Amino acid sequence: MVDVADLYYPGYNSAAATIVGWPDWSPVNEWFPVSMEEDLSDVYTPAGSSPESFDHWSSPTGSNATFAVPPEKPLMLSTAGEIDREVKLIHLLMAAAEALAGDHKSCELSKVILARLKELLPPPASSSGTERLIAHFAKALQRLLMDNEAEVNCSTVDNIAVTAASQLLRDTSPYVNFGHFTANQAIVEAVGGERRVHIVDFDIMEGAQWAPLMQAFVSRKDGPPPSHVKITALTAGRKSASAAVQETGSKLAAFAASIGLSFSFAQCRLDREGCFRPTAVKTLRGEAIVFNCSLHAPHHKHHSPASIRSFLASAAEFGARVVTLVEEEGWAAGAGRKGGFLGGFVEEVQRYSTMWDALEAGFLKQSWAREMVENVVFGPRIAGAVEEVFRRREEERLECWSEWMAEAKFRRVELSYFNHWQAKLLLGLFNEGYRIEEDEMNKIVLSWKSGRLVSASVWAAPARRRTGWS
Repeated sequence: MVDVADLYYPGYNSAAATIVGWPDWSPVNEWFPVSMEEDLSDVYTPAGSSPESFDHWSSPTGSNATFAVPPEKPLMLSTAGEIDREVKLIHLLMAAAEALAGDHKSCELSKVILARLKELLPPPASSSGTERLIAHFAKALQRLLMDNEAEVNCSTVDNIAVTAASQLLRDTSPYVNFGHFTANQAIVEAVGGERRVHIVDFDIMEGAQWAPLMQAFVSRKDGPPPSHVKITALTAGRKSASAAVQETGSKLAAFAASIGLSFSFAQCRLDREGCFRPTAVKTLRGEAIVFNCSLHAPHHKHHSPASIRSFLASAAEFGARVVTLVEEEGWAAGAGRKGGFLGGFVEEVQRYSTMWDALEAGFLKQSWAREMVENVVFGPRIAGAVEEVFRRREEERLECWSEWMAEAKFRRVELSYFNHWQAKLLLGLFNEGYRIEEDEMNKIVLSWKSGRLVSASVWAAPARRRTGWS
């Protein structure tokens, strides 16, 4: 176990502090969408290419398409003139996935099919939304085949592009902020009035969730803010990942300084077996412990069932005041659990087709911005999702972690009226195709048309004696 290094910021003069390279933040109860009319080509242009010259495995711009499909259909097609071509592409994609699930000879067949699929994909300027989605899934299959032979040459995207693309997604869709705001409101309600608050975060990413929470703490009208807030972020263990998380911590510290909030930041890592251990987190007696677990596609190595299960179980050991859980929803409960690789692959295509349709609705006039989000945000997530399905193709996959929480005797924390109202207010800022479903007393789901996108639920640790305190 690697020692945790803390960054401590005991006090701040907000007049002297500045925020360095940090996006605009709003408190939990404020909603100010940002205009996306500016040209983003200077922010993200792949080396040696222009916005019009992505290779066929990337996500080119193209015409709008509709992807909201019932579970029994792999994908809804675009305009009438594209139907024949898209049907052929879909069939080839499914055939390549089916072949990849077989023996070595079948893997060779998958290579041939993918090569033919790549030839049939149209140039970027004339690609439809369906074809862009097919291209991402075909690239994910190609990566699986390459992993068996040699190291994959994956292009890297700098942190500036990731931050910009994530901001674009937040400004044009409730997909990200829905989970963040629901979790933040539950946290404020659970630990408001506590002197010291310690948040243990499973995947901090760019840290976009926490500046609004800090602002909400200092804006409380029913009492003073916490005297100190600490965030401990879980990292995958790689030096590059640790450096990125440390940069996020520094930005959060700068924001906390600007609003006069005492703040500290720490990192912790998984053990050699890929599990989270309570001893990795340094706590102080009297802290109100919060566990936050946001799960999207497994694009990080620590997004494994073992790491997630051990993280959530540790919340019980710490006696966490509140556990917030955000997870992507499948098309149907249990879909693909026993369908092997092909069943899981089809499920992922169906799930991302819903996201793709919602994404297109948010970027009707910003094709370059949509392309950036597709490539920087969703492309890696699709690759990670397909890799995870392939890795666990012989096992029964655990689809719903909120079900696991209930089985583990975590207590449901009812969402407040304000939390429900806040979610509905958020949806009012975006396309009318979004809607809210109230699944349980402690869980709400964001849906796009007939497809469920993401859920947020709130829990408290089971009643038991706390262990692992320092």
